[in-house]
Amino acid sequence: MLSLQEAYAPNNCCFGCGPKNEKGLRIKSFAQGEEVVAVWEPQAHHLAFEHMLSGGICGALLDCHSNWTAAYHLMKRRGEETPPCTVTAEYAVKLLKPTPMNVLLHLSAHVIEATDKKAIVQASLKANGEVTATCLGTFVAVKEGHPAYHRW
Repeated sequence: MLSLQEAYAPNNCCFGCGPKNEKGLRIKSFAQGEEVVAVWEPQAHHLAFEHMLSGGICGALLDCHSNWTAAYHLMKRRGEETPPCTVTAEYAVKLLKPTPMNVLLHLSAHVIEATDKKAIVQASLKANGEVTATCLGTFVAVKEGHPAYHRW
């Protein structure tokens, strides 16, 4: 099964979620009902301090995963066959505890409010079944003329 990124944006070079960015995080998000989920494995160069993931990487994971949650939701809401190009308008990450490096990390996100042009997404990052970081963000569909328009 293809991830949302592979299915809808196979040539995307985004650091967080672009399948074509060989040095990126390459998040693979999958729709599961009203939720979008992903599993991601940290590498040694994502380290903040001994055995713990960088908070910046936590933020990038949550941002990109939430953005894809919004894009997928807006596509379904609008009845379209491809997601609109969406960008982050704002997001806030809470780092609740250090995120370990030596385990698979689980991302989950869902839309809590939406219009046809924007979605507010709530997301979490878990390690060993415990939430280590959360995110609340607003993501908007951009129009022609915006640098991100048709980036996918």
